Amino acid sequence: MKFSYGKNGLDLTLDPEWDTTVIRPNKLSPINDPIKEIRKAINHPLNSLPLKEIIQGKDTINNVCIVVSDATRPVPSHIILEALINELNEYGIRDDQIILLIATGLHRSSRHYELDRIIGRTLRKRIKTLDHVATDKETLKYIGETADNTPIFINKHYYNSDVKIVTGYVEPHFFFGFSGGRKSIIPGIAGEETIQANHSAKNIASQHSRFGSFEKNLMHQMATKISKKVGVDFVLNVCINAEHEIVRISAGELEMVQQHLVRFQMQQVFKKISEHFDIVVCGNGGYPLDLNLYQAVKSMAIGEMAVKPGGTIISVNECIDGIGQDNFRELIFSGKTPKELYNQILNKVLIIPDQWEIQILTRILMKADIFVVSELGEKELGNIGLKNAETVEEAIKIALKKHGKDARILILPSGPQVIPFLK
Repeated sequence: MKFSYGKNGLDLTLDPEWDTTVIRPNKLSPINDPIKEIRKAINHPLNSLPLKEIIQGKDTINNVCIVVSDATRPVPSHIILEALINELNEYGIRDDQIILLIATGLHRSSRHYELDRIIGRTLRKRIKTLDHVATDKETLKYIGETADNTPIFINKHYYNSDVKIVTGYVEPHFFFGFSGGRKSIIPGIAGEETIQANHSAKNIASQHSRFGSFEKNLMHQMATKISKKVGVDFVLNVCINAEHEIVRISAGELEMVQQHLVRFQMQQVFKKISEHFDIVVCGNGGYPLDLNLYQAVKSMAIGEMAVKPGGTIISVNECIDGIGQDNFRELIFSGKTPKELYNQILNKVLIIPDQWEIQILTRILMKADIFVVSELGEKELGNIGLKNAETVEEAIKIALKKHGKDARILILPSGPQVIPFLK
């Protein structure tokens, strides 16, 4: 069978004697003419005036800021942007009045070849593009505090713009419940302090900070409130299939767009399982989601949903970009036990950027063994418990020695296009 891995996929050979279950995503046909349909959605939005009327209602327009997902997201932003900018041009908005702001959150800045993929070469030559830098106070605007005294820092190019547009995609997220909408603001274009407060150890530890948990998710609630305070004039979000093609489009008001696409994803992505499995093979769905080990934790969280306590998760991600964030790298080489690291984060002994990734990783390591199949070598996986395997088949054979030849194996070959849950 074929497993989503990097750009080209990975071929697996499964022994017919293994007790194997494979759950594939629903076959979702792409929209034939996405640019036409995106423009139609812009002109028939949910709970909002059409974008043209919003622009016509402004006294003056010096600039329009469009927030765009960064290189770690597989959304075909170049298609969304082509349709959106064509609309803006027809409304009288010139190219030199538009800024494309890449919502990097605390991720690294975009590379040139990645910007070509995200925006498209033609648009990139026409439109000014900036990476958000969460740690650069010179590019941030302080706009007050939340009710719990969290300082709100937002990218000043966005905040000072006359028209604020957010683009992106909605899919299940391992601690935010779902991506899309408000997540483009927090963490997308927020300052480091604001992101840290939103992604606090307490919030991450909540039982509602899981795939699919939405209304009761504290991070979702906070991000929505801040997004409204900052201002979002118009949202354009999509859903994609396993081939990263657009299958659903929604435009208009922030919350209504989110709810519309969440309902669609709840029906398409979440798959019931009758019991937990001994072994779960999972990945992020290939490039660009499996760029590095930091991002690969998301796939391990998918495995966590389906693996029994004491079971084995096999994380299959290319990791062509290495380990990822520097703080994450330091912690996986700290030599501490998963429980020790987890408790230090929860008790605020460790407070560092990106602590949420290591908090989730250690939580999963306390539940199950994790084998990593990637381009990384064994010595690059740190010393807190991650195990290396050259192939998926090798990892399964090792796990079977622990769990027995009758162990039940679940294979999820398409990343977050399928989220298993125990009924």
